[in-house]
Amino acid sequence: MRTARTTLLLLSTFLLSTNIAMAHPGATDAKGGHTCRTNCAKWGLEDGEYHYHNGNGSTQTPTPTESPNSSGDAKLKADKIKPPAKGKLSVYFLNVGQGDATYIKTPAGDDILIDAGKNEAGDVVVDYLKQLGVDDLEIMISTHPDADHVGGLDTVLTHFKVESVYAPKVSHTTDTFKDFLLAVKKEGLTIKEAKAGVTLPLKGVKASFVGPVKAYGDDLNEWSAVLHLAYGTNAFLFTGDAEKKSEADMIAAKKTLKADVLKTGHHGSVSSTSPALLKAVSPKYAVISVGDNSYGHPAATILNRLKSANVTTYRTDLNGTVTAISDGKKISFLKVK
Repeated sequence: MRTARTTLLLLSTFLLSTNIAMAHPGATDAKGGHTCRTNCAKWGLEDGEYHYHNGNGSTQTPTPTESPNSSGDAKLKADKIKPPAKGKLSVYFLNVGQGDATYIKTPAGDDILIDAGKNEAGDVVVDYLKQLGVDDLEIMISTHPDADHVGGLDTVLTHFKVESVYAPKVSHTTDTFKDFLLAVKKEGLTIKEAKAGVTLPLKGVKASFVGPVKAYGDDLNEWSAVLHLAYGTNAFLFTGDAEKKSEADMIAAKKTLKADVLKTGHHGSVSSTSPALLKAVSPKYAVISVGDNSYGHPAATILNRLKSANVTTYRTDLNGTVTAISDGKKISFLKVK
């Protein structure tokens, strides 16, 4: 059993100047509820449990039919997908339900994983990687500590050798995040900081973090590691859950954001993909990683914004795993549902 001393040691040594969020933040959805992020036990909740706050300060959990992700995600199975194209850049926006997970195979053969969905998606991501013939990962990126991004990474770490792990300098108090830290430590790895200006050591492609530009306190989404990856004249932007503050800071810092393919922030929430960011990126394609939820993801506002900008949009909840192949000059998408 994990001791309190071990947990405290892990959190204190994760990234020395990390500030741990001690509040209970989270914007409410259209129903007035949200998921618990921090100090859940204090509120009588489980980590990630969906709930409402009553006027008297107590909390109320919804009935199973009201709960987000109450149908679909628990029955997740890996889609049947085609192996990477040799000598080309292959990007798989994996279908992991309400969460994020992206696998990238570079033309030189390097393997990159960005996030791995919720805890229950870990085995699904492992299945995907095995389908694709992955035997190790050169780079693993945890965009931020939210459970629907970091949840499955510990499972991946137990199944594959990973050379380098990157994450922003922000911590969290949930067991899900602690499990990730423990798995990294067990593999004898040290987490490298993901922040604007850090370049990944990859051959044949240019991959650099363009966010986070600043520190964002306990706003975990804004801390998201944002990766810009270019191959030839083609480029991709992977945004995690970065929201409008981070988007504005990246634009103000004049980071390279222009890309052919945009992985939309925060599952298509209105909190992200601002008109300013969309103009800066000017994508031809957008991919929304999303599953069954009651948050209203993806928002009609965002879908209409993308449509008005003539952006071809794919969704993992409708299209399953979305696969993009680049030869450095042209991007093609494999047939989707």
